[in-house]
Amino acid sequence: MQHANPDIAAIGIPNSLTRRHLLAGAGALAFGGVLPHLARAQSASKVIDTHYHFFPPEYQKAWFASDDARKVPHNPAQAAFSPANTIEVLDKGGVRTAMLSLASTPGVWFDAAPDVVARIVRDTNEYGATMIRDYPGRFGLFATLSMIDTDTSLKEIEYAFDTLKADGVGIQSNYGDKWLGHASYRPIFDELNRRKAVVYVHPLVASCCGTLQTGTIGAVLEVPHDTTRAVTNLLLSGGLARWRDIKWLFSHGGGTIPMMAGRIEAFHSRMPAAKEFAPEGIIGELRRLYYDTANATSGPAMAALRALVPASQITYGTDYPYFGLGQAAELRKLGLSEAELAAIESGNAIRLVPRLAA
Repeated sequence: MQHANPDIAAIGIPNSLTRRHLLAGAGALAFGGVLPHLARAQSASKVIDTHYHFFPPEYQKAWFASDDARKVPHNPAQAAFSPANTIEVLDKGGVRTAMLSLASTPGVWFDAAPDVVARIVRDTNEYGATMIRDYPGRFGLFATLSMIDTDTSLKEIEYAFDTLKADGVGIQSNYGDKWLGHASYRPIFDELNRRKAVVYVHPLVASCCGTLQTGTIGAVLEVPHDTTRAVTNLLLSGGLARWRDIKWLFSHGGGTIPMMAGRIEAFHSRMPAAKEFAPEGIIGELRRLYYDTANATSGPAMAALRALVPASQITYGTDYPYFGLGQAAELRKLGLSEAELAAIESGNAIRLVPRLAA
């Protein structure tokens, strides 16, 4: 059998089993293992999940059409999505509020024309806003942007914030191997900075690296590495220095940033322009960012993240439906104080999005 992805072939996994299909099984297992006391305490839960994917109908239709064209089976958890089912999942998982965002791959592109992408983006954001209205207190929205061209993205920012009252935007770590510090995105981030927006960044496998022969699928190694590429690119391009009022939130514990921070500093802190792109020093700039806990609640991962940033910069995230909602129980095994747990589980998210306090 010819495999489009040699990494998948190398470990004997059918090419049709992509990250979202493999992780759907893991998510089901993790969800099944949610502690009973969390389910019973749902009405009193204060947990806010800042990394929760949703699948509006038009987006779902385009995704499944893409799957069918490539003879890829549909993800069962994705196919079962509905707002009512989502409420049931949140209640059983002990989550009070989920911040809705699209899955990273394939985003909203599907090899479609720009006008089709713009329509899917608008439908997605309107659907998320409807879920917020229909289920008060249960959802927030990181609105989607196409990032295909500046004008379309700026119009969607205006509509998302001024009409839909979105809580922030959700974007990818790269677009066609252009990371977020690229000059073409400057007008978009200038506007988001003017609005003091929350910008949630989800990684994906960069097109440069999806077929590397590492013996595993790209989701395992390349996804976290791409967060590191995005953060480093924003830092060294001067983006973090330029957009001081954007509140950046990065997925999966910052990918490999906690382990690479010292190396980035060692190579770049002595550059003549260091004070310009890192006015608080490289480590200081990285400590200003926010990072979620999705699939990063193991002891070593959290130890590295907590060595880089205080608990005030960490939000609770799950990456549902690819991973389950029981990760709050894992956090409670790590020796965090009750104040730190309260900050991670909800307090920091409320600081980012004050509306959630209600």
